[in-house]
This record gives sequence, structure tokens and C-alpha cells, in this order.
Amino acid sequence: MTFDIDFVRAQFPAFATPALTDWAFFENAGGSYACRQVIDRLTRFYTERKMQPYGPADPTRLGGEEMDEARSRLAAILGVAQDELSFGPSTTQNTYVLSQAVRQWLKPGEAIVVTDQDHEANSGPWRRLAESGIEVREWKLDPDTGQLDPEQLEALLDDTVRLVCFPHCSNVVGEVNPVLEITAIAHAAGAFVCVDGVSYAPHGLPDVGALGPDVYLFSTYKTYGPHQGAMVIRRQFGQELPNQGHFFNADTLYKRFTPAGPDHAQVAACAGIADYIDALDAHHGGQGGTPAERGARVHDLMRAQEIRLMEPLLDYLGSKNSVRLLGPRAAANRAPTIAVQPEGPAAPLAEALAQHGIVCGGGDFYAVRALKAMGVDPAQGALRLSFVHYTSEAEVAKLIGALDAVL
Repeated sequence: MTFDIDFVRAQFPAFATPALTDWAFFENAGGSYACRQVIDRLTRFYTERKMQPYGPADPTRLGGEEMDEARSRLAAILGVAQDELSFGPSTTQNTYVLSQAVRQWLKPGEAIVVTDQDHEANSGPWRRLAESGIEVREWKLDPDTGQLDPEQLEALLDDTVRLVCFPHCSNVVGEVNPVLEITAIAHAAGAFVCVDGVSYAPHGLPDVGALGPDVYLFSTYKTYGPHQGAMVIRRQFGQELPNQGHFFNADTLYKRFTPAGPDHAQVAACAGIADYIDALDAHHGGQGGTPAERGARVHDLMRAQEIRLMEPLLDYLGSKNSVRLLGPRAAANRAPTIAVQPEGPAAPLAEALAQHGIVCGGGDFYAVRALKAMGVDPAQGALRLSFVHYTSEAEVAKLIGALDAVL
């Protein structure tokens, strides 16, 4: 069945809001619109369940059940066990807590590998482990292409490396890294793997179980939901690391790395992401199957639509001498997070595009190391144009017209 953009956009109340009618949204890498299934669940929780969950009375019991539903259904889509998925206030916070557990677990003289392609949230916390005598090795991107070469990772690995951290997709380079291949290389060397999926998950939730990393992190506010951080941590690694939660929760895997209490309403509302995925699959001819199978079909549906929309934009940007496209030019090799280096500062370009009804960003996007590695002055920044499957052809055409006027 052909991708039904009208059905998709009808699932997002933002597109029916008069205040947003004249705006084309190209800053989805900074956060997506929420689908109505999430909004409805959040409203119901705040209206009917706003009390301590898991009690015997119906409203509190139902609140707890809705929180469990969110964890169960999203874990099933991700191909992992229910207790291997935990929620925290943000991916940045989840990564920081995880890094503190790793700090206690590692011994002086042992090593980890990080990259310079990451958002700082999946780089800074790991690099700080050097303060505790841990060796931090950097897997460097290619300064011309922004690419991470798996062969260069192999040269960094030996029997002292215990953890390899890298992004599924950079928030400025946009290239989709081969998680399955990289994970296999790291595991063969005896290292665990932590993947930052924040910039990839909005383009289709991956089957983490099939890809094989030991940790996979993403932000639900970028996957059409509320502002939460979702973290998959597989059982072997999660039980080997020291507990970071209350001592009496040490035997519950999804509570070991969430020292603060969860936001009950937002966790419960995350089940709406699963509702949306199921609705999208059913409308486009999905024939049932497991949650992971339905999630895979929606993943492929989203990616195909995004690739189709990316091609004219990438062709246009590749033809302009006034900007340098960061990352791959081929749409099939990247997510629609498209950053360009202009001749001057990027922020004024974003401001000029706003005058044409385009919402986008200009800056460093917390990817200071990646920009520096590619020869981009972070103070000048990059212009970032990012979208997801609900973006329309008309909006892409409007963006190209605005870019033509501004550039």
C-alpha cells in the first residue's frame, strides 16, 4: 500500500492547530510532535489516575497497569524482555547514571572506546571515567566524510577494553552506522556495547534484540511521545554492573539504573507510541504478527518514505557551492538529519529561514567534537534541517524554495 501521508498527519494534533498552519517543521532532531494516542493517554492519566500507582483501589491500580503496559509493549517492539527496558527523565541522565555504574565496575588500567561522532551526552560521561584511572580510547571519524570506519575500531580493541560506546546515527553527520557489524566486532574482542539511538529511533524503532548491543538508549520525546529517556540494558550486563537505585530494588533490573522515581504519567503515556505504531501498521496493510514484526514493518515504512523525501533535498544541497553537506549524499545511507556548513555563521540563516515559515536550527547541537573533527568551527555552527515520516512533499518543496531565497 502507498504511504498515506494524510492518515499519518491526522494522527498528530499539531497539524490541525491554526497557530502552526504556516510553519514547516524541520527541527525534528530536536524533538518530534506528539501523536494523539500519546496525548490521549497522558490526558487520561492526569485526569483519572494522578495518584501513587500500584495500590488496591481501581484508579491507582489502573495507573500502575498502564505504566507496565508501556514498558511491556515497547520492550516487545524492541525485541527485548520487559524488565530490560527502563525509563528515566532523559537520555542524558540515563547515560550519566549508567556511566557511574561503569565507573564502579571498571578497574584502573581497563579501557573503554568512545567516538568523536557523538552528541556530547554519549561522549562526555564516558570520557570523565579517565578521572578514575580508566583509559579512554577515541575512535575517530573521517574528517572529510564524517564516517566511522569499523576497521579502525578493530585496531583499538584488545583484552583491556571492556566497553565500546558509539551512536546508531550522529545528530549532525546523519550516517546510519552498522550497529550489527560493530557490535559483533566489539563482542568478539570481549567488550560490551552501548549504542546511543537518540538520532535513529525517530525514524523507526529498531529490533535491539536482533542488533545485539548490551545497551540501547533513545528519547521518547523524539519518537512522538512525552519527555522521557528509554534505556534498554540487557540482562547479563545489567546484573553485572553495580546497582544505582535503592538497595531494596537491586533485584529488579528496570529499577537498578533509575535512582529517581519515575514520572508516572509520562511513562504510562509512552504506551501511546506502541498504539501509533500498531495503527500505522494496520492502516498500511499489516497482517498482524509479533510486536517486533509489526515494529519492523513500520520501521521500513518510515524509512522508505524518508528516503524518498530526502533525495530532492540532498540533490539540491549537493548542487550549492555556498554550503558543504556534512555526511553522506546518498539518502539510503543516512537519516533525514541533514546538516550543512555555510560560508558564515549558521544561526542567521536559521533566522532568515524562519521568515519564510521554516522551523530549523543553527548551532553546534551539542556535537562540538564532531563538528571540530570535520573542520567546522562550533562557534559558527551548522545549519541543521531534520524531518521524519510525517513531513510532506509540499513542506520539502517549501524548504527548498526558502533555501534558494536565503542562500
